[in-house]
Amino acid sequence: MKLVLYDDFNPGILKGDTVVDIASVVAHLEGGHGQHLMEGIIDSFGSLQPELEKVAKTARALPLSEVRLRPPLPRPSKILCCIGNYWEHMERDPRPLNMFLKSPESIIGPGDTVELPEFQAEVFHHEAELGVVMKGPARNISELDYMKAVFGYTCFTDVSARDDGRKTWRAGSFLGKSFDTFCPIGPCIVTVDEIRNPNALGVKYWVNGQLRHDYITDDMEHRVPELVSFATAVMTMNTGDLIACGTNHEGLGPLQDGDIGEIEIQGIGRMSINVSDPLKRSWERGIYMGIDSTAHGAQREH
Repeated sequence: MKLVLYDDFNPGILKGDTVVDIASVVAHLEGGHGQHLMEGIIDSFGSLQPELEKVAKTARALPLSEVRLRPPLPRPSKILCCIGNYWEHMERDPRPLNMFLKSPESIIGPGDTVELPEFQAEVFHHEAELGVVMKGPARNISELDYMKAVFGYTCFTDVSARDDGRKTWRAGSFLGKSFDTFCPIGPCIVTVDEIRNPNALGVKYWVNGQLRHDYITDDMEHRVPELVSFATAVMTMNTGDLIACGTNHEGLGPLQDGDIGEIEIQGIGRMSINVSDPLKRSWERGIYMGIDSTAHGAQREH
């Protein structure tokens, strides 16, 4: 099942190019709006599922062209992101698993706009990633039991401001990933029963129609079960929290004013975002092949 929030954060089920409203089924849930509503649906999904399936088959569906999809998790309490986590065709030992926290205030949804800050970054990158939607409270979950703590999956873009460490924050900091609007997610949450293997999904990202990221999640150094176990060994992951699985940097490229970015993950769906920059900066377009590339592209001011 593909769960969405739309228009005034109304709950729905995504069916092809339509949305079925499910407000009547979940009206009894407490805190019935936005993030809290989706958390309630996740927590009660076992009992709700039969009625949701019935409504999905019988209720009138609204064309996607007539609704506005919202981020399916408007403000999760935690967003944990993997650092790297892909082999990228290198013959080496796996790097140690590590994560950082990304600000929940950075969340936006389908059709929304990534607003580049006036901070003088070297470049702003897109990073297309698989997002794991948690079901909690989850603490000290073993790899074998990881599905007990996973509700579903979503598309996740980790927009990143690159900095040489001499301008605003220390070198090695991940604050450049937490600007407002730097975390597009959506278009839906796909329940875990529809994704047999999260490490066998195709991930693609386009900018203005140019394909950039194009990889399979089986290239992860540390796979989804390990990510869940690692995260829950450090902290309690609550319902509606997110784990982003990292990206293959071979498809890395810039985002700049006027761009349209599109992410698609097999079995989940496709969504687009717009990009706006008040300073109208630009960088050499194309793929930079990797985060360690020295060819960031010459910045030009207009």
